[in-house]
Amino acid sequence: MANSTPRLSALYGGTFDPIHYGHLKPVEALAKQVRLHQVTIMPNNVPPHRPQPLASSQQRKKMVELAIAGNPLFRLDDRELQRETPSYTVETLEQLRAEIGAEQPLAFIVGQDSLLSLQRWHRWETLLTLCHLLVCQRPGYSLSMNTSEEQRWLDAHQTSSVEALHAQPAGKIYLAQTPMYDISATTIRQRLEQHLACDDLLPPAVAEFIRQHHLYG
Repeated sequence: MANSTPRLSALYGGTFDPIHYGHLKPVEALAKQVRLHQVTIMPNNVPPHRPQPLASSQQRKKMVELAIAGNPLFRLDDRELQRETPSYTVETLEQLRAEIGAEQPLAFIVGQDSLLSLQRWHRWETLLTLCHLLVCQRPGYSLSMNTSEEQRWLDAHQTSSVEALHAQPAGKIYLAQTPMYDISATTIRQRLEQHLACDDLLPPAVAEFIRQHHLYG
């Protein structure tokens, strides 16, 4: 008989234009903290809140594949790249929840910057019915919400218990103590435009792919 103990898995979405160590290293630290057995990286197709990606969907997918090759923690899910419509997190989570069932613990990983703007997301109030939120620290962003109402919402759902994340399918917010890397895709693209090396900011295979395909230059 298969092991019926639900194990926490997590989803990590983003544009990944390109994927870099600021994406990967905090999530690896987070996985150790909360005992994640798998993180599914899901590149966005048409992000609703941000400028459109410079690299194509297939190029961004390939860079994620190169970045996570050989690392069993990560897997790639390219379902959002198949869409022609905006990538709304809540709709993807609903689809995933239908696939894995109501009892499987599921988390969505965000940065502190995203938590602070969460209430501008499409159907944001539905998110915690579908998943937990695991929040990575980001340099320069407040640990307090913008309004007292938003802070009360955070306080009502926040937990410091890793066990709670594994015991319940959804509904908790965990503020992780992750290392902060002051790296952004914008900075990387700007450096590449100026023909400056970025090998310390992203995995070697990704840097080589960018060079081979003359991306961002």
